[in-house]
Amino acid sequence: MDKERVLSELKFKALRSSGPGGQHVNKVSSKVELLFDVGASAGLTDMEKERILKKMGGRLNKQHLLLLQCDETRSQHKNKEIVVKRFLELITKALQVAKKRKPTKPSKSSVEKRLNAKKIVSRKKSSRKPPDLD
Repeated sequence: MDKERVLSELKFKALRSSGPGGQHVNKVSSKVELLFDVGASAGLTDMEKERILKKMGGRLNKQHLLLLQCDETRSQHKNKEIVVKRFLELITKALQVAKKRKPTKPSKSSVEKRLNAKKIVSRKKSSRKPPDLD
C-alpha cells in the first residue's frame, strides 16, 4: 500500500454537525465526511483491493466506496485528523494477513489426566446408584 498516494485520493466533505453547540452551531460545518473509492485507488494493488473488498464488504456501498464520518469535536480540523486516523487503522487492519493455524495434539499426560478424571466421576456416580437385588 502506497500510504501517501492513498491519502491523496481521499475526498472530504464538511457538513453541519448535530447536537449541542449554542448560537454558533448553525453557522459552522464541523462534521467531516471521508470518501474513499477502493476500486479506483491507484495506491493499492489488485490483491490489496480484493482483500479490502472481502474483509470490509459490509462497510462499503455498491460502488465500493468507503464512507467514514466524525463529529466528535467542534473543530473541523480535529475531526478531519480523527477520521483520517480511523481510516488508516481500518485499512491496515483489513490488509493484515492472518497467521495460519498449526494444528497441535494434546500431550499424553493431559489425555491421561482427563481420562483419570472421567473415571473418578464415573465411579462416584455409579456408587450413588441403588444396589442390584438380582
